[in-house]
Amino acid sequence: MPPPDTDRIVTLDVMRGVAVMGIVVANLPAFALPEAAYFNPTAWGQTSLTDTVVWYANFVLIEGKMRGLFSLLFGASMLLVIDRARASGATAASVHFRRMAVLFVIGCAHLYLLWWGDILAHYALVGAIAYPFARLSAGRLVAIGLVILGCSTVLSGLTTLALFDAAPRATPDQIATWDGFALAFGHPPASMLAAEIDAFTGDWWTGVAWRWHHATNPLDFLQIVGPETLSAMLFGISGYRSGFLTGEWTRARYRQWAIVGLAIALPAYALLGAVTMAHGFDQRWIVFGSIFASEPVRVAGFVGYAALLMLVIRPGGRLTTQIAATGRAAFTNYIATSLLMTFVFQWGLGHFGAWPRAQVYALAPSVWLLMLAWSKPWLDRYRYGPMEWVWRSLSRWSLQPMRRTESRTNRSD
Repeated sequence: MPPPDTDRIVTLDVMRGVAVMGIVVANLPAFALPEAAYFNPTAWGQTSLTDTVVWYANFVLIEGKMRGLFSLLFGASMLLVIDRARASGATAASVHFRRMAVLFVIGCAHLYLLWWGDILAHYALVGAIAYPFARLSAGRLVAIGLVILGCSTVLSGLTTLALFDAAPRATPDQIATWDGFALAFGHPPASMLAAEIDAFTGDWWTGVAWRWHHATNPLDFLQIVGPETLSAMLFGISGYRSGFLTGEWTRARYRQWAIVGLAIALPAYALLGAVTMAHGFDQRWIVFGSIFASEPVRVAGFVGYAALLMLVIRPGGRLTTQIAATGRAAFTNYIATSLLMTFVFQWGLGHFGAWPRAQVYALAPSVWLLMLAWSKPWLDRYRYGPMEWVWRSLSRWSLQPMRRTESRTNRSD
């Protein structure tokens, strides 16, 4: 949930808008294709050179970096809400943990009732963990974030080594390890792919049952991705506190960070993607490139993107204003994307598993246009997006005024 609609920080809104639009691109294969195809295009949906090229472009430019940018902004918004709660005399911890509790419930509903790729419940858990760090200085936050990221990278490296060691499949343990990784990064058994497709092209309740039994639950996901997400949130808190995310740096400094960050991340991702393709999308090299080796350079990518956005944002410009409105309603846009895409591919029209990969990505511009088209007109009339209003009302235990003509009291969070 973004902060109140007075004293908006346009840079945060615009970057949040770009992030939620970028996440559409990252998530499209997860809406339309079996889960294993998210990381491994040969698992399903890759039939042509065009599909491979589109996968590669997404891997280099989008994969992980939009999620990282969103995590960065979540940390910044978290600190903004905490600071405003303290300034209003409210108990910051109470405000924060109520918000995280409500977000967790909404995220779990999203996960099991709609789409297996939910990130909201995960953000709620990590946001709760991040709260004690909110009082630290920008420098300490960066240092702690780097240590956490380093530890996470080491653990990812050990996981990758375990998969490489399991490749001979000479023992029951090796077979179990190899087959376990194949479910997400390799080629699951044909019977499992067929069962997943049947579940998501059937009625809505069948899909719910499949997600209940097969989706990674938030606590398990926390163990897998939590440290990396926490480090990004701490960088976001630091970025807000230092002025990086609020436009207080010089253009020369933003330019330097953008050039350095993207010069590190994009060539590294280009190389890792090429290595993955050169090994025929072998699951070992997918895990190596997508999980382990990219982790330490991913932060350079999303920080570089953030610095680049700071250079191109033009407050008051028409496009900037529209994207900022999209960011103010990012929660609603995120949930609405899930509703729209699962309708097209799953419980509605039932096209799950039927489109080639490149055709799936072609939907992104249409979704972006919808986001841009409704967000500003809505927010010209109402103070919050629909889901932002739900989150705010449940967190405060009372219905909040929605129309702009209504009372503007109780604005601390």
